[in-house]
Amino acid sequence: MQDYYGQTMTASYFSAPRVGMGTSYLPPLESTMQASYKSYAPPFVVSQSLNLPWKPSTYQRGAMRSMPTSLSAPELNPSTLYRDDVVSKVPPLMPSARTALFSKYTPTDWFKSNNQNYRSSDMTRSAAQRLRDENVRICHDTDARTVKTQQESSKNLGNRLQDINFWKSELNHELDEMGKEINDLVAWKQRTENALKETEGPLQIAQECLFNREKRQGIDLVNDNVERELIKEVNTIRESQNKLRKMIDRANTQISMSRAAQHELEKDLTDKFRALTIDNKCHQLGNTSHGLAYYRGIEGVDQCVSIPESWAKFSNDNILRSQRERNASKGLRGDVDSTLQETSNDMWTQNNAVNVAFSARIAETMDARNSLQSHLARVLQEINEMENNIDVLRKAIADKTAPMQVAQSRLESRTRRPNVELCRDQPQHRLVREVGEIYETVDVLQNRLRAAESALQELCNTKTTLEHDLGVKNNSLYIDKEKCMGTRRTYPTTAKLAGYRGQP
Repeated sequence: MQDYYGQTMTASYFSAPRVGMGTSYLPPLESTMQASYKSYAPPFVVSQSLNLPWKPSTYQRGAMRSMPTSLSAPELNPSTLYRDDVVSKVPPLMPSARTALFSKYTPTDWFKSNNQNYRSSDMTRSAAQRLRDENVRICHDTDARTVKTQQESSKNLGNRLQDINFWKSELNHELDEMGKEINDLVAWKQRTENALKETEGPLQIAQECLFNREKRQGIDLVNDNVERELIKEVNTIRESQNKLRKMIDRANTQISMSRAAQHELEKDLTDKFRALTIDNKCHQLGNTSHGLAYYRGIEGVDQCVSIPESWAKFSNDNILRSQRERNASKGLRGDVDSTLQETSNDMWTQNNAVNVAFSARIAETMDARNSLQSHLARVLQEINEMENNIDVLRKAIADKTAPMQVAQSRLESRTRRPNVELCRDQPQHRLVREVGEIYETVDVLQNRLRAAESALQELCNTKTTLEHDLGVKNNSLYIDKEKCMGTRRTYPTTAKLAGYRGQP
């Protein structure tokens, strides 16, 4: 298609319709132009770049086929464009004429635009009215909710004050009971300390009897019949002292625990008093109270360390702990009383059993000497056999050196296989296992060797001990048969010892 007036090819879309077959009017562009013009407030100017949302040439293409191309632009009369007599020779439009033609709206567009504005105004006013009504309702609802929330908070604070007062009274009662129990336990502890001092006299008497047998040597310083009775007496006194000391320690511990529980009660009571003061002040605050201020972000600060259940449980646990300690203190006072009676009876009973078993000691010592001689002979034989067994183990360990060297040499030689021949094949696996098995075998043999050497050392120590014990038994026989029996003839009578040791 030929260009007109220096325009591009796209200008041909705006050329006037050509005379052809069919009607002499342009197709109606109402719907297309209406939809295109709605979004543009200023008059629409057609540019040469053809950036239009519609293509009028689509409706004109049939008419333009027969229009002559030799007409010039001044021959076109825009006022007769839609006349019935315009059936042929419509020249191309000038750019200014094209702009005027396509920049006008239709009456239908005008009426629709007005109606659209009316509907938009009605909808905007209706939405604004609904928003105002909703805002008023929300204001009333928020006011009522705020008042209700504040009343609930005040009610919760009141309930909290009642709970604090309840636990405060419970803590006060328990604190008084704990103070009385601590004073009673301190008095019983003082009585136990006095009884402990009275046990030093009987202990000194029993130790003088043991002094005569201190000349025995080594292992013979044992708890034989005579020695056991003497040591039993000393142990009885010492056990009594230990029991009394344990009672004193338990009393001290119980007093410490009771005072710790008392301290927790006092601390909890102090915290309750402070919390009661703070919550009472909070409960009295109102919208017209003095000292009100904003504390931005305080609602996001959570420094709480408990919940109502754990808070009540804390005070309840303190009270239960105090009650347990009071019950334990009462039980301890009963234990102290029974311990004082028991230790006194035990020391008097054991005082009468010291001089009963001395005559059989010599026979027992001789039997022990004969048994030691027999055991010494068997130990000597076992030492000889163990030395032979150690030699066998050492030879077995030495015999593993050659197989280990063979297996490791094979592995070392196989590491020099070239390239892909370095295959982890079955011989490789077996050689690795063989080295590991030899290591395990050597470890087992070495462990057994160390065990055998330890056993041999133990046997040697045992031999030395038995030989030493034989010398000790000979010395003990001389002491018990010659010296102790002669000393016992001058031993004080039972009545005298009982009377002397009868002092608690």
